[in-house]
Amino acid sequence: MLIALFFSLLVSSVVAAEKDSVLPRLTDTKAAEAFIDSAEVVVIGFLEGEESPGYQQLVSAAGRVHSVPVAVCTHKEVWSHYALSSDTIALFRKADNHQENLVIATTKKLEADGLVNFISVNEVRYITEYDQVTAVGLFNSQVKTHLLLFANKGSDGYSELKGALGAVAPDFTDKFLFVLVNGAAKSNSRALDYFGLKSQHLPRVGIYDGDSDTKWLLPAGEISTERVRHFCLSFLRGELKEAKQTEAEAKAEL
Repeated sequence: MLIALFFSLLVSSVVAAEKDSVLPRLTDTKAAEAFIDSAEVVVIGFLEGEESPGYQQLVSAAGRVHSVPVAVCTHKEVWSHYALSSDTIALFRKADNHQENLVIATTKKLEADGLVNFISVNEVRYITEYDQVTAVGLFNSQVKTHLLLFANKGSDGYSELKGALGAVAPDFTDKFLFVLVNGAAKSNSRALDYFGLKSQHLPRVGIYDGDSDTKWLLPAGEISTERVRHFCLSFLRGELKEAKQTEAEAKAEL
């Protein structure tokens, strides 16, 4: 009887400890800053406590989105540091130094599925693979210029190409969003057509400027860190030819 009671108490204590440690707790601004700096994309629930609307949904969503670290902060002095005054679930990303806020009081229906979607849509990274979900976050970003790598996913050298972009992307935070476009996916055919490209002629690199709806292609050849960096710098200095001039060259290659 005593053994059974002891076992029951032990199990209850472990379950309680596991429940309490589901999400890391951030107790001050220094801890919050360290957490935000720990990954390319993180989520913090600025909530008054476990009974707050949104807490259980955030716990559930965190268990389903393993690529994004999630924590909770109940300390109001930390909230004010991030310009928050009420319960809010905030997503922080390094690629464009952006803070995306989901204010609980103004959210009509808060569910775990909705939070998963909120995180997935806004999960913009130094290198983001383009699809229907990530497109929303990419085009909603204040950074309207995209460096695009068109490549057939799984092809020879794909990982090396991704690595070449990864070495450059952090140097252009707030200037470019680096995007991978899988040329083998039929859903991306319009993006290839826009640049005058076909999947059999990949990989290629381009720049798209959303403010002017203009595109540029890096001339065919080796796609190296140095060439991509120079391409980006040439754009920023205004040295690239306009899209209409390069489009004819692209079609001639095809």
